Amino acid sequence: MSEALVVGGAPVGHDVGGVDHAPLLERAFADEPVEGELPVERIEGELPRGLAGTYYLSGPARFAAGGLRYRNWLDGDGMVIAATFDAGGASDARVRVQQRFVQTAKLVAERAEKKALFRTFGTRFAGDRLVYGVTVASPVNLSAWPFAGRLLAFGEQGQPWELDPSTLATRGPGTFGGAVTAATPFSGHPKVDPHTHELVTFGVSFAPQEPLLFLFRFAPDGTLALRAKQRLPYPASIHDFALSTRHAVFHVAPHLLDLGVLRRGGTVLEALSWRPELGSRLMVLRREDGALAADVELADRYCLHLLNAWDDGARLTVDLVELDRPVYGDYHELPDLFVDPPLGRAVRYVVDLATGTLLSRRESPDLGTPDFPTLDRRFTARENDHGWLLQVPDAGEPGRRFFERLLHVRWDEGRVVGEWQTSGSAGRTYLAGEPAFAPPADGAAALVVPLWDAAANKSALALFDPFDVAAGPRATVWVDARMPLGFHSYWSAATH
Repeated sequence: MSEALVVGGAPVGHDVGGVDHAPLLERAFADEPVEGELPVERIEGELPRGLAGTYYLSGPARFAAGGLRYRNWLDGDGMVIAATFDAGGASDARVRVQQRFVQTAKLVAERAEKKALFRTFGTRFAGDRLVYGVTVASPVNLSAWPFAGRLLAFGEQGQPWELDPSTLATRGPGTFGGAVTAATPFSGHPKVDPHTHELVTFGVSFAPQEPLLFLFRFAPDGTLALRAKQRLPYPASIHDFALSTRHAVFHVAPHLLDLGVLRRGGTVLEALSWRPELGSRLMVLRREDGALAADVELADRYCLHLLNAWDDGARLTVDLVELDRPVYGDYHELPDLFVDPPLGRAVRYVVDLATGTLLSRRESPDLGTPDFPTLDRRFTARENDHGWLLQVPDAGEPGRRFFERLLHVRWDEGRVVGEWQTSGSAGRTYLAGEPAFAPPADGAAALVVPLWDAAANKSALALFDPFDVAAGPRATVWVDARMPLGFHSYWSAATH
């Protein structure tokens, strides 16, 4: 591998070095996926009886504007996929799959001008714009969640956008009754408590003199219940958090964002730096008022995604995925992703909130590069030991690669209890986004996992027995089109 510039904690400007562990991956970024309803080509196997609900997946899908091609996976404008299942029985099973771009102000303006206008996470160009002179325009490509009778699409550090739940047509910015504007620090990783039906999320202000973490709570009807702020030790880039019954838990790692770099014309990726000597920490805020409940020093690992957290008296258990360093640089230089990515592990922390001390830490062996952990969301903020995630296998040598393994992990035991490897007769089939656990209605539970056959350039939704993933899909729904490589998912059970 040739020498590369290190930005944001990872090499940038990779040279694949003649080794390609992900053949045909470039096809995922070559053009825009079609919009609208996608024809179901075939269903292999039998859909689980009683499967009824919608699988939502969001991800970047537009990687060129005019003559400019984006350089980073996070740059792409967001598209939302909705796959609705109605499987009363094998003879009358129905599946409807549709996908549409989120019509943000950024996307609409750039399509009208037929050129790129706004700087992105990893791509800059002459004359590019920032929002309010300090931040990039969010492509709204991270997640889509139904809440308070609405379907909301979220991006990193930006206002959500409301979509029509039936057609996915964009209705406009999501304001939560005027409580959220385009200037509000707002994350793309909300949590909906299935027991209280409250939405909790966060945002970060990167002002170097006073970096702040904002905590938001919204009542089930969408009205603002809390907006609180807490001082951060440094302007940390925080992507995700975990929710317990009484707390919001943040893994704060020293992945620092320098706003000055943005103001001087740099990208977000160029503004990020990895400072492991500053150490990481768990910051625990009270859900009730946002007050600091604990601030626990950790080692120098990085966390992009957390799985879950729960309270047991003064004990707080937190399950998450830790990496050796940040991973955003490994999304760079499309289409050559994960050329030399960091290793990671499933980690469980137990904290004594009464003393603010760490009681224990359990980690799994190395899991290659794991990401997109998910759980049965009925256990959000409750005791839970099972999780599922995707793995970029450690190939032992540099060269681009992508997600190929589905893992079932016991966080309490720190071990993998089941895994499934993709395969393809010609070329490769890849795991194409975060799985979602579909609880049983009157049948068995299912784990919905998106697939992409790069050779055929077609996508599918595979349904596994969550507790026997090694057996392979029980059913696979193939569509006659390509869905984008997605980020985050949500399963919404049918209400009828």
